[in-house]
Amino acid sequence: MYNEEFFFQAFIYLTAAVIAVPVTKKLGLGSVLGYLLAGIIIGPAVLGLVGYEAGKVMHFAEFGVVLMLFVIGLELQPSLLWKMRRTIFGLGGLQVLITAAILAGIAMLFNFRISKSLAIGLILALSSTAIVLQTLTEKGMLQNPAGRSAFSVLLFQDISVVPILALIPVLAALSGNLDLIENSELNNISSLESLSGWIQLIIIIVVIASITFVGRFIARHIFRLVAETGMHEIFTAMALLLVIGIAIIMSKIGLSPALGTFLAGVVLADNEYRHELETTINPFKSLLLGLFFISVGASINFALLIEDPYRIIGYVVILITVKFIVLLALGRVFRLRKGFDFLFAFLLAQSSEFAFVLISFSKQSQLLDNETAALLLLIVALSMAITPLLLIFNEKALVPVLTRKQNKTEYDYVETSDNPIIIAGFGRFGLVIGRLLLANDYKVTIIDSNPTNVEVLRKFGFKLYYGDVTRPQVIEQAGIRHAKLVILSMAEYDEALKVADHLKKNYPQVKILARAKDIYHAFEFFKRSVTSVQQEVFDSAAELGQQALIEMGFSKYEAYRAVRTFKHHEKQVLTDLYALWKEDENRFIEETRRFSEQLSEILVAEKDYLIHETDYAWNVNSDGEEEKSENNKRE
Repeated sequence: MYNEEFFFQAFIYLTAAVIAVPVTKKLGLGSVLGYLLAGIIIGPAVLGLVGYEAGKVMHFAEFGVVLMLFVIGLELQPSLLWKMRRTIFGLGGLQVLITAAILAGIAMLFNFRISKSLAIGLILALSSTAIVLQTLTEKGMLQNPAGRSAFSVLLFQDISVVPILALIPVLAALSGNLDLIENSELNNISSLESLSGWIQLIIIIVVIASITFVGRFIARHIFRLVAETGMHEIFTAMALLLVIGIAIIMSKIGLSPALGTFLAGVVLADNEYRHELETTINPFKSLLLGLFFISVGASINFALLIEDPYRIIGYVVILITVKFIVLLALGRVFRLRKGFDFLFAFLLAQSSEFAFVLISFSKQSQLLDNETAALLLLIVALSMAITPLLLIFNEKALVPVLTRKQNKTEYDYVETSDNPIIIAGFGRFGLVIGRLLLANDYKVTIIDSNPTNVEVLRKFGFKLYYGDVTRPQVIEQAGIRHAKLVILSMAEYDEALKVADHLKKNYPQVKILARAKDIYHAFEFFKRSVTSVQQEVFDSAAELGQQALIEMGFSKYEAYRAVRTFKHHEKQVLTDLYALWKEDENRFIEETRRFSEQLSEILVAEKDYLIHETDYAWNVNSDGEEEKSENNKRE
């Protein structure tokens, strides 16, 4: 019977995730909001398919946060972590202290005693590691200034969880609950509580040093032995054993399991098995994080919200507003600009998953009564649920406004020129084109919307301008009236098409060369009469394929002719398929298959007629034969 109930609950959670997440992703709302909505729908407030056991599921799923920090640690070299010390302890420390102080002051205004107010301030000062890092990873923003700063703050917050846990019994004592401390769960947090502070510190140092030593000098030998078995499931078991073992050890010595596994990941960042570990852990991490977000959505107490909605919503608004203002101010003090300050503030404006643990512990220590604890749990859950909406607001409403203002400032720096070529987008693709043109003495105007690219490439001597090329003012200022050629090398799919539309409508005399992400992107350019289109990886892949043929025994000429035939066929097919794509999708799919078969037949048929008798230039071993042939001709 228990097994049936377990499988039913698992079925419900998985079904909710499989339905909700693809829908929200398709709508551009992100996976986190999808998981939260799934939890709300299957929770007691709507369908009631899962009950209040969602809290227990949440505690289990918090292991996903532990796995996530381990994977992030694998991406960080110790030297990089050392360089981040200023933002970790400076920015992170100031954020926790200032936010906790302000929130504690506000709690006192609502007639909470000073000890309870301090606890509330410290608990709500933390932000959600799970939501923020999942969002940053999903959107590829972990390496931008806002992402790095947010990560530094979260890392400090994880470190601060342990002191806050130690401080809660002290605050409980100040509230007159000293006799209840020894019965609290604090004694179960660490088996070292009965030891003196110095001995605890020495044990912590020894454990961390041992993890570092094992990770540096022993782990690679263990991983090699496991890998040599050739059984992937054993390597998976080894990876999970490593993370779970470190989490248990850290819990025993009173440190955050997430912090411990993060340090272990950093230690293993130079290990040759790092990528295999990351690949192995990622599926478990993603599934558990999804389960955690669903359980957060399911645990929202809508009954309490319905009883007094204005008060609850007011508290949530106060929490998010205070944290946002503090974070925005600190972001600017630490030189976050160009919209990164707003992104940083919105990312961390919610409360943390660790708040569930801290509130529960404060309740057991009788620092917080049942009513206050339930209120705080609801505020925390709602603030986490609102976060994806705040990020969407920032992306859709604030970023365009900030970009326009920044571009307006940058117009003064974009000199009107009569350069014949404009390159829109100067990432890896545009960089190659730009270097080739500049090397052949062509004057080029280069525009890029990534401020980091602009700053870095200017240092290397490239004359770049920051601007959103989809805006008519930018393309005007860049000298489009004098240009003969515009190269759309930008990576953004829709933006490139938007620029093509504008140019075709207003500057039909300008030739357009475009970078296409895929065949359908190429078709969209064809619709706009842009025929000079290059699929971004096509030529490089074809050249690598040519080298593969040579390695497999083809002569250089055979490989060259095979690839040339392939390219010619593909370009012809692309034109034919475009005509079908506009008319009949089913026929388009059928013809795609037929063209693939046709290409195989063409290549086989041509293979025996590739080399001309006298084409010695393509054969490195034919020098003697070529000389002999020339002598015969002279005779």
